[in-house]
Amino acid sequence: MNLHEQIEALEASVDRLNEIDKLAQAALAAAAERSHADEAVAAPAPSEPVAPAVEEKPTLRVARPSQNEITLTIGAQSVTLQPEQIGRLIEELANARASMQPEPPTSLPQGWRFAATKNPMMAIKKQANGDRLLLARHTGHGWVPFTFSADAAVELYMMLAQS
Repeated sequence: MNLHEQIEALEASVDRLNEIDKLAQAALAAAAERSHADEAVAAPAPSEPVAPAVEEKPTLRVARPSQNEITLTIGAQSVTLQPEQIGRLIEELANARASMQPEPPTSLPQGWRFAATKNPMMAIKKQANGDRLLLARHTGHGWVPFTFSADAAVELYMMLAQS
């Protein structure tokens, strides 16, 4: 499956998740309407206090039925993603997250869990403005790009040499 096909598959998966979310929202709205209709039929006596209705939003559940698939469930709707689709979803989420505020923490959060890749494959490309583009291949995230100015590249080299 080429990258274009993978992107189309992920877009289809994201569209499916959006559809599931819309279905779940519609189901909640319908349930709320039925609940309000039932309350009207069996209205409490005026002296009884009425508790406000609490509308629960559907939650996202993630399951791993096998090593090579993830199942995402919202409400009663599920979609199973294969490795290629998961990679595309990670890429799309990372691209979206990069433009959101607030930015991720600048220091490592206490108890942060991660999967490190030992001796990743890397590629470096020199940019037209003199910056260096470092691409490191993480086993979970795929190719992760970082751009370094000349000064930051020297700083990175010194940090690696000191360790």
